[in-house]
Amino acid sequence: MEQAGSGAGAPEELAGLFNQRANAGDVEGLVALYEPDAVLAAGDVVATGHAEIRRFYTDLLARRSEFPAATVLPPVRKGDLALTFATLPNGALSVEVARCGPEGRWLWVIDQLKVRLPKPA
Repeated sequence: MEQAGSGAGAPEELAGLFNQRANAGDVEGLVALYEPDAVLAAGDVVATGHAEIRRFYTDLLARRSEFPAATVLPPVRKGDLALTFATLPNGALSVEVARCGPEGRWLWVIDQLKVRLPKPA
């Protein structure tokens, strides 16, 4: 497993690191997957920056202790940016923008945690 502050070697690795750290109850490890001024959106909650993201995950992990693995879809990449996707076991979609830093590690910049697709009419 990567060290908590190291980001990921490839954008598609971020979802697996999220799953490992969430299941371990590692709030700081989760926060370390985001750039310092990142934005996380989950329903009506929007958390901006490490302090707000930390509060979000502290609350989430206090209420929930099991996070099933998501199915990671291939990212769309353009230079140091990537659009990442994962389908969650409940059918929701997680969509993120990740950026590769100068040290070659990927971190999330924008995280839309759950997108529920509308049911066909």
